Amino acid sequence: MRRDLKEVIFFSACTTTTVTAISLLFIILSAIFVRGLPAINLEFLTAESREFGKNGGIFYQTMGTLILIGAAGVLALPIALGSAVYQTEYLSPSLRGTADLLVYALNAVPTIIFGLFGYMFFGVFLKLGVSWLTGSFILAIMVLPTVIVSIKEAIESIPVKYLEAGLALGLTQERLVRAVIIPQSLHGVVTGLLLGLARAAGETAAIMFTATTFSGVLLPSSFREPVTTLQTHILILAQEAINPRALTNAWGAALVLVALVMFMSIGSMLIREKITLEAER
Repeated sequence: MRRDLKEVIFFSACTTTTVTAISLLFIILSAIFVRGLPAINLEFLTAESREFGKNGGIFYQTMGTLILIGAAGVLALPIALGSAVYQTEYLSPSLRGTADLLVYALNAVPTIIFGLFGYMFFGVFLKLGVSWLTGSFILAIMVLPTVIVSIKEAIESIPVKYLEAGLALGLTQERLVRAVIIPQSLHGVVTGLLLGLARAAGETAAIMFTATTFSGVLLPSSFREPVTTLQTHILILAQEAINPRALTNAWGAALVLVALVMFMSIGSMLIREKITLEAER
């Protein structure tokens, strides 16, 4: 009887926490949708912002955000893939726990510390200054733990028969990695990368003073130029609390940013499903 009571209490607690989390997410998304939808139109999505964002649109802010996260993905992917393969296939089992601990510790570093380190190392030491390239390096470092863990889990879930078949055919470790391990873990690569970029799309503190400017720039023409982003645009408009138009534009930019994150998350699930099905044929 006592065991049945514990199971009921445990089930009720899990149900309550799940419903609470889903309800909070629904409330937040509903508030963003209701407040941001009035600002969404073709001009808002394609026009240049004017008067520090109080009028005009968010075209260049959206492009700046895409440039930062796209470059971060290009920089992070080969490092994460190489790290995951090395940890699972080459690193001794006694050191894998230490490597996992270091990866998780990197994920726990506050974002403002990434921004400070990125400014001192990339901006000052490497003399890249306040530029979109500096911000891309910072975001790439930030998303590494997410991508590495996802790829590692995909590699560790590969059926042993695939590895045994490769070894039976006389494949070396290098060819086994290229012919079996990486192709069979592509779903983890895609999922981790898109989830990491979805996180990077919402970062503000790490890029505020290292990669972005609030106004006055369009698309960068060199590696040393900053960009405007949706994150910093929302921050500036939110400070104009007494201006109804500025607040409406801030909610509209927030809706576009949330939609961008959701598209990447949903896309990761769809691509993962497609790649997984092809791998199982």
